[in-house]
Amino acid sequence: MLRRAWSHLELAISSAYPAGQVNMGALHTATTTELLYHPPPAEHSTENFTTSNPSQKTILHLLNTKCISSLETLKQAHALILKTGYLQDHYVAGSLIKCYANPHFGNLSNLLQVLEQVSEPNVFRSRPNKYTYPQVFKACTLERAIEEGMQVHSHVIKRGLNADSHIISAGIQMYASLGCLKEARNMLDSIGILDVICCNAMIDGYMKFGDVKAARELFENMTEKNVGSWNTMISGLFSNEMVIEAKKYFDEMPKKDEVSWSAMIDGYNRCGYFKEALEVFNEMQREEIKPSKFVLSSALAACANLAALDQGKWIHAYIRKNRILVDAILGTSLVDMYAKCGRLDLAWDVFEKIKEKEVFCWNAMIGGLAVHGRADDAIDLFLKMQRDNIVKPNDITFIALLNACAHAGLVHEGLKYFVLMKRTYLVEPTVEHYGCVVNLLGKSGYLNEAENLISSMPMKPNCAVWGALLCACRIHNNIELGQRVGEILLDLEPEKQWSIHIAVEHLCKSREMGKRRKNEGYSYDAETIIREIELKGHRPDVSQVLFDISEEEKETSLKYHSEKLAIAFGILNTEPGATIRVVKNLRVCGDCHSAIKIISRVYKRKIIVRDRVRYHHFKHGQCSCKDFW
Repeated sequence: MLRRAWSHLELAISSAYPAGQVNMGALHTATTTELLYHPPPAEHSTENFTTSNPSQKTILHLLNTKCISSLETLKQAHALILKTGYLQDHYVAGSLIKCYANPHFGNLSNLLQVLEQVSEPNVFRSRPNKYTYPQVFKACTLERAIEEGMQVHSHVIKRGLNADSHIISAGIQMYASLGCLKEARNMLDSIGILDVICCNAMIDGYMKFGDVKAARELFENMTEKNVGSWNTMISGLFSNEMVIEAKKYFDEMPKKDEVSWSAMIDGYNRCGYFKEALEVFNEMQREEIKPSKFVLSSALAACANLAALDQGKWIHAYIRKNRILVDAILGTSLVDMYAKCGRLDLAWDVFEKIKEKEVFCWNAMIGGLAVHGRADDAIDLFLKMQRDNIVKPNDITFIALLNACAHAGLVHEGLKYFVLMKRTYLVEPTVEHYGCVVNLLGKSGYLNEAENLISSMPMKPNCAVWGALLCACRIHNNIELGQRVGEILLDLEPEKQWSIHIAVEHLCKSREMGKRRKNEGYSYDAETIIREIELKGHRPDVSQVLFDISEEEKETSLKYHSEKLAIAFGILNTEPGATIRVVKNLRVCGDCHSAIKIISRVYKRKIIVRDRVRYHHFKHGQCSCKDFW
């Protein structure tokens, strides 16, 4: 059934979008007058980049500052270099190649084209030296080419360069990254001394594969340690979720640098210790250590996860006060923070002011609109992104877009973009994309189609995909399918059998008890608010309670759901009319959702609730999700 509908959909799309009509690969070229210009600091050349004959120094400064984080500016600089003939300058050509080599840009073809256009590339065609081999080892790592890496290692030995610490450390990183820890350690031992750079690389390798004991032993046996050694240990311990141990090493460090603080904040964020991450950031402020944009981005990520709006606003004010350039990276962090703190207006304001938007900037804004249920706005922004041929969408773009459609029940639009992502935009669907479509179909009541889609997936469906279908079964009270999905999930995740059993049991009981209601009066504070909204028509939905207790006890337990208590606290402790914001890590239940709609009308409050999946904006007795979540 789904395949037949899919075929009709693909045919319709083919008619509407003829092959080749949308050209996403076209490069934006620019004249020198179109070049994004930022005045260089006083210590650099003050020549205007738009002059007809910019100096070599001016172009190199442009490449080494403005082009390292913006592909759009890099393309414009490339156009300027071609026009002025500086491509044959080895320093300029080398810097241009280095910029295109940025893995975030994904422009290897442009890099090779630049290399081929240099008529006499000297060092590129001379014998390899100590600067060549680390890059080749890195390439072998990225391509997971272990056999080629071993050949490069043999080449290093033949040329007598196996005593160079930078080459050896790159080789150790290659072996360790590819899981060849024994070979990496042999390479370390071959130099005869515990060189600090090589040891750091070996410690990093041990940590990546969970051999914390070996990493500690090597660290303790090092005769010389630098700040990088400590930072490697801290980052490695965090990657192995050893949070307390990482904090211990941080406290024992004889000297800290900016990377040390960044490692702590990033590590706490990765392990879900967002409050602790902000505490480290605040400690940096007390120590009067000026944070880089990367540290600020990490601190904003912690604010986003905690919905700590005031702290996020403070960081934004700090950025403005210190005149820190809000580039694509920092701007995206601000957009994400404001969106996740419920302030889409401020997120949009930051987004509009980012001068050179990369694809991740657009993804953050589209994703922010999606979780707030603004599906039409998310689609419009995506279309603007394509209409202006600004940047090419990637896999994350389509995850945000499909989630937007799922939150609003836009089935046709979601299926259309799922087909177009591969056909028009050449983005191969992953298991995450299939999970989004299963969620879209399931929430909208197309449970059989969702199950058929799972059966047709080209890869093995994971727990998230089946979990989306189980959630849909619960929404639409499909007990039979829900039980089958629950059994599949038990096979995939036996360690989570308790939560899966609870979900299936909830599914069964919700049908049996869905229409059993009862009234009751309460006493004070939260109880007073509950009684008030009951007088306005709310009746406790006892089907949301799983425990085998009396009806009276079930209604009492509903009264003490966390979001109700939080809202009651907010009403009692804020000025009348003030917006109340609530964050929880579970999906809001149907009873609370119904109650909060009435609370927003009775107490004339705007209430914003962020649950595990999305945002709900309650106002005048209505919710932004339109009861579809």
